[in-house]
Amino acid sequence: MSSPPVLVLALLATLTLSPIAAAQTVPISTPGAPAMTHHARGPFEVKMAPQDQDVGEGSTLGRMSLDKTFHGDLEATGKGQMLTAGADTPGSAVYVAIERVTGTLHGKAGSFALVHQGVMRGAERSLKVDIVPDSGGGALKGIAGSLSIEIVDGKHLYDLQYTLPGQ
Repeated sequence: MSSPPVLVLALLATLTLSPIAAAQTVPISTPGAPAMTHHARGPFEVKMAPQDQDVGEGSTLGRMSLDKTFHGDLEATGKGQMLTAGADTPGSAVYVAIERVTGTLHGKAGSFALVHQGVMRGAERSLKVDIVPDSGGGALKGIAGSLSIEIVDGKHLYDLQYTLPGQ
C-alpha cells in the first residue's frame, strides 16, 4: 500500500485531471442577493505535510496540513487540514479537507472557508469544493460559490465561481 502522502498526491492529481473534477456546482445564494456569478481564475501552489497515519485492515487513514498560495484574481493564502482514507484496492480512496483562504479577491480584502470532497473508485472520479456558507469575512462577507481545480502540464489552476451580496 502507498504511504498517505503518495496516495493523496496521486488522488489529487487523478481527481483534478478528470473531466468530472471540473464539474460545476451551483453556488448557494444569499437570500435577497442578486444571483450574478463572478469568476476568479489563476494558478496556485500547494504544500502538504503529513501529520498522522492510522493503518488498519482494509484501509489507511491519514491527516495532512495544507498550505496554499493563490495568484491571479485571488491573491491569497490558504491554510487547512486534510483527512484521507486509502483502501487496499488500488484506485479507491477519498479525501475531505477544510481550509481558510485569506487575501484579496478582485481587490476586495477578506477571508472565507472552503470544504473539499474527493472520491476515487476505480475509473470513477469526483471532486467538489464549495465555499462554506456564511464563512466570509471583511469585504467578502456573504460570499457563496464553488471552486474547480485543474492541473495542466503539472501546474495547478483554480476557477472560483462566486456571488457577493449587492453585486
